Amino acid sequence: MLNTLWLAFFLIGAVSGLYHWLVLADPDVFARIVQSLFGMAELSVSIMVLLFGTLTLWLGFLRIAEAAGLVDVLSRWLSPLFARLMPGVPRGHPALGLITLNFAANGLGLDNAATPIGLKAMRALQTLNPRPDTATNAQILFLVLNTSSLTLLPVTIFMYRAQQGAADPTLVFLPILLATAASSLAGLLAVIAVQRIKLADTVLLLWLGATIVLLSLFMAFLATLSATALAALSSLLGNLTLFGLIIAFLIAGAWKKVAVYDAFVEGAKEGFDVAKSLLPYLVAMLCAIGVMRASGALDALLDALRWLASTGGLDTRFIDAMPTALTKPFSGSASRAMMLETMQHFGVDSFQGLLAATVQGSTETTFYVLAVYFGAVGIQRVRHAVGCALVADAAGIGAAIAVCYWFFG
Repeated sequence: MLNTLWLAFFLIGAVSGLYHWLVLADPDVFARIVQSLFGMAELSVSIMVLLFGTLTLWLGFLRIAEAAGLVDVLSRWLSPLFARLMPGVPRGHPALGLITLNFAANGLGLDNAATPIGLKAMRALQTLNPRPDTATNAQILFLVLNTSSLTLLPVTIFMYRAQQGAADPTLVFLPILLATAASSLAGLLAVIAVQRIKLADTVLLLWLGATIVLLSLFMAFLATLSATALAALSSLLGNLTLFGLIIAFLIAGAWKKVAVYDAFVEGAKEGFDVAKSLLPYLVAMLCAIGVMRASGALDALLDALRWLASTGGLDTRFIDAMPTALTKPFSGSASRAMMLETMQHFGVDSFQGLLAATVQGSTETTFYVLAVYFGAVGIQRVRHAVGCALVADAAGIGAAIAVCYWFFG
Protein backbone atom coordinates (compact mmCIF):
# COMPACT_ATOMS: atom_id res chain seq x y z
CA MET A 1 0.00 0.00 0.00
CA LEU A 2 2.81 2.40 0.88
CA ASN A 3 4.50 1.70 -2.48
CA THR A 4 1.27 2.56 -4.31
CA LEU A 5 0.74 5.70 -2.23
CA TRP A 6 4.29 6.95 -2.80
CA LEU A 7 4.16 6.30 -6.55
CA ALA A 8 0.76 8.00 -6.76
CA PHE A 9 2.17 11.18 -5.19
CA PHE A 10 4.75 11.50 -7.97
CA LEU A 11 2.38 10.56 -10.80
CA ILE A 12 -0.29 13.00 -9.59
CA GLY A 13 2.39 15.67 -9.29
CA ALA A 14 3.54 14.96 -12.85
CA VAL A 15 0.00 15.20 -14.26
CA SER A 16 -0.63 18.41 -12.33
CA GLY A 17 2.68 19.84 -13.56
CA LEU A 18 1.74 19.08 -17.18
CA TYR A 19 -1.66 20.72 -16.63
CA HIS A 20 -0.06 23.88 -15.27
CA TRP A 21 2.42 23.97 -18.17
CA LEU A 22 0.13 23.15 -21.10
CA VAL A 23 -3.22 24.53 -19.93
CA LEU A 24 -2.34 27.32 -17.51
CA ALA A 25 0.79 28.40 -19.42
CA ASP A 26 3.02 28.09 -16.38
CA PRO A 27 6.39 26.72 -17.61
CA ASP A 28 8.08 27.47 -14.27
CA VAL A 29 6.14 24.71 -12.52
CA PHE A 30 8.84 22.10 -13.19
CA ALA A 31 11.53 24.39 -11.82
CA ARG A 32 9.49 24.66 -8.63
CA ILE A 33 9.09 20.88 -8.47
CA VAL A 34 12.83 20.23 -8.83
CA GLN A 35 13.64 22.97 -6.31
CA SER A 36 11.17 21.39 -3.90
CA LEU A 37 12.88 18.00 -4.25
CA PHE A 38 16.24 19.41 -3.19
CA GLY A 39 14.66 21.57 -0.48
CA MET A 40 12.80 18.65 1.08
CA ALA A 41 15.90 16.46 0.98
CA GLU A 42 17.80 19.16 2.88
CA LEU A 43 14.93 19.51 5.37
CA SER A 44 14.98 15.75 5.98
CA VAL A 45 18.62 15.85 7.04
CA SER A 46 17.99 18.82 9.36
CA ILE A 47 15.13 16.96 11.02
CA MET A 48 17.17 13.79 11.42
CA VAL A 49 19.89 15.61 13.35
CA LEU A 50 17.40 16.48 16.09
CA LEU A 51 15.61 13.12 15.79
CA PHE A 52 18.88 11.32 16.52
CA GLY A 53 19.20 13.24 19.76
CA THR A 54 15.56 12.86 20.77
CA LEU A 55 15.27 9.11 20.28
CA THR A 56 18.70 8.52 21.80
CA LEU A 57 17.78 10.61 24.84
CA TRP A 58 14.40 9.06 25.53
CA LEU A 59 15.28 5.43 24.87
CA GLY A 60 18.16 5.95 27.29
CA PHE A 61 15.79 7.13 30.03
CA LEU A 62 13.29 4.40 29.15
CA ARG A 63 16.00 1.77 29.68
CA ILE A 64 16.62 3.21 33.17
CA ALA A 65 12.90 2.92 33.95
CA GLU A 66 12.89 -0.67 32.71
CA ALA A 67 15.99 -1.58 34.77
CA ALA A 68 14.47 0.07 37.85
CA GLY A 69 11.43 -2.21 37.60
CA LEU A 70 8.94 0.54 36.80
CA VAL A 71 7.61 -1.43 33.84
CA ASP A 72 7.06 -4.49 36.05
CA VAL A 73 5.22 -2.31 38.56
CA LEU A 74 2.96 -0.98 35.82
CA SER A 75 2.37 -4.52 34.61
CA ARG A 76 1.25 -5.61 38.08
CA TRP A 77 -1.03 -2.58 38.40
CA LEU A 78 -2.58 -3.26 35.02
CA SER A 79 -2.86 -7.05 35.38
CA PRO A 80 -6.34 -6.92 37.02
CA LEU A 81 -7.56 -4.79 34.10
CA PHE A 82 -5.90 -6.97 31.45
CA ALA A 83 -7.36 -10.08 33.09
CA ARG A 84 -10.84 -8.70 32.25
CA LEU A 85 -10.01 -7.23 28.84
CA MET A 86 -7.84 -10.16 27.73
CA PRO A 87 -9.26 -13.22 29.48
CA GLY A 88 -7.33 -15.50 27.11
CA VAL A 89 -3.96 -14.27 28.43
CA PRO A 90 -2.86 -15.92 31.71
CA ARG A 91 -1.79 -13.67 34.56
CA GLY A 92 1.95 -13.18 34.64
CA HIS A 93 2.35 -14.08 30.96
CA PRO A 94 5.38 -12.33 29.34
CA ALA A 95 3.06 -10.69 26.80
CA LEU A 96 1.58 -8.45 29.51
CA GLY A 97 4.94 -6.94 30.42
CA LEU A 98 5.74 -6.32 26.75
CA ILE A 99 2.32 -4.76 26.16
CA THR A 100 2.90 -2.46 29.12
CA LEU A 101 6.33 -1.45 27.82
CA ASN A 102 4.83 -0.82 24.38
CA PHE A 103 2.16 1.41 25.91
CA ALA A 104 4.86 3.23 27.88
CA ALA A 105 6.83 3.95 24.70
CA ASN A 106 3.68 5.11 22.91
CA GLY A 107 2.74 7.22 25.94
CA LEU A 108 6.08 8.99 25.67
CA GLY A 109 5.45 9.64 22.00
CA LEU A 110 8.28 7.31 20.92
CA ASP A 111 6.29 5.63 18.17
CA ASN A 112 9.40 4.38 16.33
CA ALA A 113 10.76 2.82 19.51
CA ALA A 114 7.37 1.31 20.39
CA THR A 115 7.21 -0.73 17.18
CA PRO A 116 9.92 -3.33 17.97
CA ILE A 117 8.51 -3.76 21.47
CA GLY A 118 5.00 -4.14 20.05
CA LEU A 119 6.19 -6.81 17.64
CA LYS A 120 7.63 -8.80 20.55
CA ALA A 121 4.31 -8.47 22.38
CA MET A 122 2.36 -9.65 19.32
CA ARG A 123 4.64 -12.69 18.98
CA ALA A 124 4.13 -13.48 22.66
CA LEU A 125 0.35 -13.30 22.19
CA GLN A 126 0.66 -15.52 19.12
CA THR A 127 2.02 -18.34 21.31
CA LEU A 128 -1.46 -18.48 22.88
CA ASN A 129 -3.27 -18.48 19.52
CA PRO A 130 -5.04 -21.80 18.75
CA ARG A 131 -5.61 -20.70 15.11
CA PRO A 132 -2.34 -19.07 13.94
CA ASP A 133 -3.87 -17.50 10.81
CA THR A 134 -6.71 -15.76 12.68
CA ALA A 135 -6.37 -12.85 15.12
CA THR A 136 -7.44 -13.58 18.69
CA ASN A 137 -9.53 -11.17 20.73
CA ALA A 138 -6.46 -10.24 22.80
CA GLN A 139 -4.41 -9.49 19.68
CA ILE A 140 -7.19 -7.34 18.25
CA LEU A 141 -7.55 -5.38 21.47
CA PHE A 142 -3.80 -4.86 21.66
CA LEU A 143 -3.66 -3.67 18.05
CA VAL A 144 -6.61 -1.28 18.43
CA LEU A 145 -5.17 0.26 21.60
CA ASN A 146 -1.85 0.52 19.79
CA THR A 147 -3.34 2.29 16.78
CA SER A 148 -5.36 4.63 18.99
CA SER A 149 -2.00 5.41 20.61
CA LEU A 150 -2.72 6.96 24.01
CA THR A 151 0.03 9.60 24.11
CA LEU A 152 0.68 11.18 27.48
CA LEU A 153 3.87 12.94 26.44
CA PRO A 154 4.30 13.46 22.67
CA VAL A 155 8.05 13.97 22.77
CA THR A 156 8.56 13.41 19.05
CA ILE A 157 5.94 16.03 18.16
CA PHE A 158 7.66 18.47 20.51
CA MET A 159 10.92 17.71 18.71
CA TYR A 160 9.47 18.41 15.27
CA ARG A 161 7.97 21.70 16.48
CA ALA A 162 11.29 22.70 18.04
CA GLN A 163 13.12 21.91 14.81
CA GLN A 164 10.67 24.11 12.88
CA GLY A 165 11.35 27.03 15.22
CA ALA A 166 8.27 26.95 17.50
CA ALA A 167 8.38 29.53 20.27
CA ASP A 168 7.09 26.87 22.69
CA PRO A 169 7.30 23.28 21.37
CA THR A 170 5.05 21.95 24.16
CA LEU A 171 2.10 24.21 23.30
CA VAL A 172 0.16 21.26 21.84
CA PHE A 173 0.56 19.09 24.96
CA LEU A 174 -3.02 19.37 26.23
CA PRO A 175 -4.71 19.27 22.80
CA ILE A 176 -2.89 16.05 21.93
CA LEU A 177 -3.64 14.57 25.35
CA LEU A 178 -7.38 15.22 24.96
CA ALA A 179 -7.51 14.05 21.33
CA THR A 180 -5.59 10.84 21.96
CA ALA A 181 -7.70 10.12 25.06
CA ALA A 182 -10.84 10.37 22.92
CA SER A 183 -9.27 8.08 20.31
CA SER A 184 -8.21 5.44 22.84
CA LEU A 185 -11.52 5.50 24.68
CA ALA A 186 -13.48 5.16 21.43
CA GLY A 187 -11.30 2.26 20.28
CA LEU A 188 -11.59 0.48 23.62
CA LEU A 189 -15.38 0.86 23.75
CA ALA A 190 -15.66 -0.37 20.15
CA VAL A 191 -13.72 -3.54 21.00
CA ILE A 192 -15.71 -4.05 24.18
CA ALA A 193 -18.93 -3.81 22.19
CA VAL A 194 -17.84 -6.17 19.39
CA GLN A 195 -16.19 -8.74 21.66
CA ARG A 196 -19.04 -8.48 24.14
CA ILE A 197 -16.71 -8.03 27.05
CA LYS A 198 -18.76 -7.96 30.23
CA LEU A 199 -18.94 -4.44 31.58
CA ALA A 200 -20.70 -5.66 34.71
CA ASP A 201 -17.37 -6.23 36.42
CA THR A 202 -16.24 -4.19 39.40
CA VAL A 203 -12.61 -3.80 38.33
CA LEU A 204 -13.46 -2.93 34.73
CA LEU A 205 -16.16 -0.47 35.76
CA LEU A 206 -13.79 1.18 38.23
CA TRP A 207 -11.08 1.64 35.59
CA LEU A 208 -13.42 2.91 32.88
CA GLY A 209 -15.50 4.97 35.29
CA ALA A 210 -12.46 6.59 36.87
CA THR A 211 -10.99 7.39 33.45
CA ILE A 212 -14.21 8.95 32.17
CA VAL A 213 -14.82 10.91 35.39
CA LEU A 214 -11.26 12.25 35.56
CA LEU A 215 -11.31 13.22 31.90
CA SER A 216 -14.70 14.92 32.32
CA LEU A 217 -13.57 16.84 35.40
CA PHE A 218 -10.37 17.87 33.64
CA MET A 219 -12.27 19.14 30.62
CA ALA A 220 -14.74 20.96 32.87
CA PHE A 221 -11.82 22.70 34.53
CA LEU A 222 -10.31 23.60 31.16
CA ALA A 223 -13.66 25.04 30.06
CA THR A 224 -13.30 27.74 32.71
CA LEU A 225 -10.05 29.04 31.21
CA SER A 226 -9.49 31.53 28.42
CA ALA A 227 -7.59 30.62 25.26
CA THR A 228 -4.50 32.40 26.59
CA ALA A 229 -4.71 30.56 29.91
CA LEU A 230 -5.20 27.24 28.10
CA ALA A 231 -2.06 27.78 26.05
CA ALA A 232 -0.09 28.75 29.16
CA LEU A 233 -1.35 25.71 31.09
CA SER A 234 -0.52 23.39 28.20
CA SER A 235 3.01 24.78 28.09
CA LEU A 236 3.49 24.47 31.87
CA LEU A 237 2.13 20.93 32.12
CA GLY A 238 4.06 19.79 29.07
CA ASN A 239 7.42 21.00 30.33
CA LEU A 240 6.74 20.02 33.94
CA THR A 241 5.68 16.50 32.98
CA LEU A 242 8.63 16.09 30.66
CA PHE A 243 11.24 17.04 33.24
CA GLY A 244 9.37 15.41 36.13
CA LEU A 245 9.36 12.08 34.31
CA ILE A 246 13.12 12.26 33.79
CA ILE A 247 13.71 12.93 37.50
CA ALA A 248 11.32 10.13 38.47
CA PHE A 249 13.18 7.63 36.27
CA LEU A 250 16.54 8.69 37.71
CA ILE A 251 15.37 8.55 41.33
CA ALA A 252 13.76 5.13 40.80
CA GLY A 253 16.95 3.87 39.17
CA ALA A 254 19.14 5.19 41.98
CA TRP A 255 16.76 3.72 44.59
CA LYS A 256 17.04 0.28 42.95
CA LYS A 257 20.83 0.67 42.73
CA VAL A 258 20.79 0.69 38.93
CA ALA A 259 23.94 1.95 37.24
CA VAL A 260 21.92 4.77 35.71
CA TYR A 261 24.65 6.09 33.43
CA ASP A 262 25.44 2.65 32.00
CA ALA A 263 21.74 1.87 31.57
CA PHE A 264 21.17 5.19 29.83
CA VAL A 265 24.04 4.59 27.40
CA GLU A 266 22.78 1.09 26.64
CA GLY A 267 19.30 2.39 25.82
CA ALA A 268 20.72 5.37 23.93
CA LYS A 269 22.62 3.02 21.59
CA GLU A 270 19.31 1.41 20.68
CA GLY A 271 17.82 4.86 20.05
CA PHE A 272 20.69 5.71 17.71
CA ASP A 273 20.13 2.48 15.76
CA VAL A 274 16.40 3.18 15.47
CA ALA A 275 16.91 6.78 14.36
CA LYS A 276 19.52 6.14 11.66
CA SER A 277 17.17 3.74 9.86
CA LEU A 278 14.51 6.44 9.43
CA LEU A 279 16.34 8.91 7.14
CA PRO A 280 15.61 7.10 3.83
CA TYR A 281 11.90 6.93 4.65
CA LEU A 282 11.79 10.57 5.70
CA VAL A 283 13.56 11.73 2.51
CA ALA A 284 11.27 9.58 0.35
CA MET A 285 8.02 10.86 1.82
CA LEU A 286 9.00 14.52 2.22
CA CYS A 287 10.18 14.71 -1.39
CA ALA A 288 6.96 13.09 -2.63
CA ILE A 289 4.86 15.56 -0.65
CA GLY A 290 7.03 18.41 -1.91
CA VAL A 291 6.29 17.38 -5.50
CA MET A 292 2.56 17.33 -4.73
CA ARG A 293 2.67 20.83 -3.24
CA ALA A 294 4.95 22.39 -5.86
CA SER A 295 2.93 20.95 -8.75
CA GLY A 296 -0.28 22.48 -7.42
CA ALA A 297 -2.00 19.11 -6.96
CA LEU A 298 -2.19 19.35 -3.17
CA ASP A 299 -3.58 22.87 -3.31
CA ALA A 300 -6.24 21.73 -5.80
CA LEU A 301 -7.34 18.94 -3.44
CA LEU A 302 -7.48 21.33 -0.49
CA ASP A 303 -9.44 23.88 -2.53
CA ALA A 304 -12.06 21.20 -3.30
CA LEU A 305 -12.33 20.25 0.38
CA ARG A 306 -12.47 23.93 1.34
CA TRP A 307 -15.34 24.49 -1.08
CA LEU A 308 -17.26 21.59 0.44
CA ALA A 309 -16.69 22.93 3.96
CA SER A 310 -17.70 26.50 3.06
CA THR A 311 -20.80 25.20 1.30
CA GLY A 312 -21.77 23.59 4.57
CA GLY A 313 -21.19 26.84 6.45
CA LEU A 314 -18.06 25.60 8.26
CA ASP A 315 -14.88 27.45 9.06
CA THR A 316 -12.34 26.25 6.48
CA ARG A 317 -9.03 26.72 8.28
CA PHE A 318 -8.98 23.09 9.41
CA ILE A 319 -8.89 21.92 5.77
CA ASP A 320 -5.21 22.82 5.44
CA ALA A 321 -4.35 20.20 8.10
CA MET A 322 -6.46 17.48 6.47
CA PRO A 323 -3.60 15.99 4.39
CA THR A 324 -2.06 14.86 7.68
CA ALA A 325 -5.38 13.37 8.81
CA LEU A 326 -6.09 11.64 5.48
CA THR A 327 -2.68 9.96 5.26
CA LYS A 328 -2.35 9.10 8.96
CA PRO A 329 -4.21 5.74 8.80
CA PHE A 330 -2.00 4.59 5.90
CA SER A 331 1.52 5.76 6.65
CA GLY A 332 3.24 7.38 9.62
CA SER A 333 6.06 8.68 7.42
CA ALA A 334 3.58 10.17 4.93
CA SER A 335 1.52 11.89 7.63
CA ARG A 336 4.70 13.10 9.32
CA ALA A 337 5.81 14.57 6.02
CA MET A 338 2.40 16.20 5.56
CA MET A 339 2.60 17.70 9.05
CA LEU A 340 6.09 19.10 8.43
CA GLU A 341 5.07 20.47 5.05
CA THR A 342 2.05 22.19 6.64
CA MET A 343 4.30 23.72 9.30
CA GLN A 344 6.71 24.91 6.60
CA HIS A 345 3.96 26.35 4.41
CA PHE A 346 1.77 28.07 7.02
CA GLY A 347 4.12 28.46 9.99
CA VAL A 348 4.77 26.15 12.90
CA ASP A 349 2.62 28.21 15.30
CA SER A 350 -0.19 28.93 12.84
CA PHE A 351 -3.60 27.37 13.47
CA GLN A 352 -2.95 24.95 10.60
CA GLY A 353 0.46 23.98 11.96
CA LEU A 354 -0.88 23.44 15.47
CA LEU A 355 -3.80 21.36 14.19
CA ALA A 356 -1.53 19.22 11.99
CA ALA A 357 0.68 18.50 15.00
CA THR A 358 -2.36 17.62 17.13
CA VAL A 359 -3.77 15.31 14.45
CA GLN A 360 -0.38 13.64 14.08
CA GLY A 361 -0.33 12.91 17.82
CA SER A 362 -3.96 11.85 18.12
CA THR A 363 -3.83 8.41 16.46
CA GLU A 364 -1.43 5.87 14.99
CA THR A 365 -1.05 4.50 11.46
CA THR A 366 -3.84 1.91 11.41
CA PHE A 367 -3.11 0.04 8.19
CA TYR A 368 0.65 0.17 8.65
CA VAL A 369 0.44 -1.17 12.21
CA LEU A 370 -2.05 -3.82 11.13
CA ALA A 371 0.16 -4.96 8.24
CA VAL A 372 3.38 -5.00 10.28
CA TYR A 373 2.06 -6.47 13.53
CA PHE A 374 -0.21 -9.12 12.04
CA GLY A 375 2.16 -9.80 9.15
CA ALA A 376 5.01 -10.49 11.58
CA VAL A 377 3.09 -13.46 13.04
CA GLY A 378 1.39 -14.65 9.86
CA ILE A 379 -2.16 -13.58 10.68
CA GLN A 380 -4.39 -13.33 7.60
CA ARG A 381 -7.88 -13.09 9.07
CA VAL A 382 -8.00 -9.85 11.07
CA ARG A 383 -11.73 -10.09 11.92
CA HIS A 384 -13.01 -6.81 13.41
CA ALA A 385 -9.60 -5.19 13.96
CA VAL A 386 -9.86 -2.71 11.07
CA GLY A 387 -13.37 -1.52 11.91
CA CYS A 388 -12.59 -0.86 15.57
CA ALA A 389 -9.29 0.85 14.72
CA LEU A 390 -10.98 3.16 12.21
CA VAL A 391 -13.56 4.11 14.86
CA ALA A 392 -10.64 5.18 17.05
CA ASP A 393 -9.07 7.11 14.15
CA ALA A 394 -12.27 9.01 13.40
CA ALA A 395 -12.75 9.89 17.08
CA GLY A 396 -9.16 11.08 17.42
CA ILE A 397 -9.19 13.27 14.31
CA GLY A 398 -12.60 14.74 15.14
CA ALA A 399 -11.48 15.47 18.70
CA ALA A 400 -8.23 17.05 17.43
CA ILE A 401 -10.17 19.49 15.24
CA ALA A 402 -12.61 20.38 18.01
CA VAL A 403 -9.91 20.80 20.66
CA CYS A 404 -7.73 23.00 18.45
CA TYR A 405 -10.65 25.35 17.74
CA TRP A 406 -11.26 25.40 21.49
CA PHE A 407 -7.61 26.11 22.40
CA PHE A 408 -6.39 28.20 19.49
CA GLY A 409 -9.62 29.65 18.08
